[in-house]
Parts: sequence; C-alpha cells; structure tokens
Amino acid sequence: MGLLESITIAKAFASQNHYRIDTNQELLAIGVTNVMGSFVSAYPVTGSFGRTAVNSQTGVCTPAGGIVTSVIVLLSLAFLMPAFYYIPKASLAAVIICAVAPMVDHRVVAKMWRTHKLDLLPFGVTFLLCFWEMQYGIMGGVTVSGALLLYGMARPKVKVSDDGVLVMELSSGLSFPAAEYLSHIIHTQALQEFPPRSVVLDCHHVSIIDYTVINELRDLQSQFRLQKVQLTFSGLQPSILKALLAADLNGFRFTDSVEEALQTESVNLLSD
Repeated sequence: MGLLESITIAKAFASQNHYRIDTNQELLAIGVTNVMGSFVSAYPVTGSFGRTAVNSQTGVCTPAGGIVTSVIVLLSLAFLMPAFYYIPKASLAAVIICAVAPMVDHRVVAKMWRTHKLDLLPFGVTFLLCFWEMQYGIMGGVTVSGALLLYGMARPKVKVSDDGVLVMELSSGLSFPAAEYLSHIIHTQALQEFPPRSVVLDCHHVSIIDYTVINELRDLQSQFRLQKVQLTFSGLQPSILKALLAADLNGFRFTDSVEEALQTESVNLLSD
C-alpha cells in the first residue's frame, strides 16, 4: 500500500511539474530504506501526499529538501514542543489544504465522461472509500480496475463477416479469461446454420496466446471435425504460429492471409 501511494503521489506531481519518474527506482529506494530501517526500529517509510504538496508549493526541487525538513523536525522536537502545543489544529490543517487544493482537478471527471465513461467507476469507488480510509480507497480502486481489465480480457471483440465462409477477426491477445467465451462464440456462429460453415480465424491482431486457449481450440477443432467443419487460422504472428505448432493440434491448418484461406475454401467447396 505504501508503494502504491508513493507511486501515485510521484506521478501526480511529476505531471504537474513536468518531469519523469522511474518507478523501478522508487521501488528500490523505498524497499532498501524500509529494510535498513527495520534494523533500528524505524517507522515504515513511504511518500506523504501532504508533505509532498507542501514541498511542491514552497519550491523544493531536490532531495536536500528532505534533509532540511528532517533537521527542522528534530530541532522542533527537542526545543519547540511546548510552543507547538498552543498551535490550533485548524491552522495546521489549513496549511495542508492550501498545499493540496491546487492538485484537485475537477475537469478530469468531465474528460473521463467524454472519453471513456467506464473509467468513472474505479474513480468513484476510490474517491468514496477514501473518506473511510485511504488504504481502502486504493484497494477498492485497484480491485475494480482489475475486475474491469479481466472482463475486457474475458470478452475479446470478435468481428464476424459472412461470405459463404465464416470469417472471424480477433482484435486482441488471447489469454485464459477469454478461452471459454471464444470457444463458445466460434462454435455458435459456425453451427447456427445448416449445413455448418467453414471457419477462418483472422489472427493478425493476436500477439499473445496461452495454454488454456490452445486447449480450448484443440477441443473446438475436435468438435468441428465431427461436424465436418474446417477451422483455418490466418495471419498468425511467428510466436503464435510456433505455439500452435508445438501444441500439435490435430488437423491444424493455417494460411498467410484471409484471402488465401477463402480461396482454399472455395476450391474445396467446388471439389466437393
């Protein structure tokens, strides 16, 4: 949670102040600091949104600002604690609010609504849960975003065209969440008419495929053979072709293009 919070804060201020961050370097710095701090019973180290906002508003540009802040904090703890007792909490809160307020960009909601409305769901969950606890907000946002990502993977877009032979264009990579859905839609489209039609899978846009999907394709091809339906793959990228050849699919057939596959199917239909 600390790492997620730190990366989020760093990216927010990097965008505002026009510089780039290295997330791997952030992970390394936070990890090493916490490991070393554990030997001396130090507090867990993470990024602070309030302190980062104050540093940004006061013009801090280098890590030396952290050293200055640490020295001031130590001196204050040693000598100024009696005086700090009388500072109203409202005044301390006002400093944080004034520093953080410029970071609130209400226009982002309108932009998400215009571009991709579904992004408002994790945004809203994160925003509302942060009123309960910050960590719950982050966990809720990550969970909802992950669920939306998995749903998109499980429902790949399939463009279907019919020119005597059923051509199905796959628009994304194929991984295990999409296996059952893909098998179902191909099977349904191919066998919804009688006699069953041959199927050409246009895989030009498929850059990844996993073992579960290959197994589903193996079962689908076995069912098609019983129905005397020919399944042809076209436009396979080298890595995908290598994986399918290694799987040793029974009756596996592929072509370089959809046009070549259609020509082959036309010849087969004429010969029949």
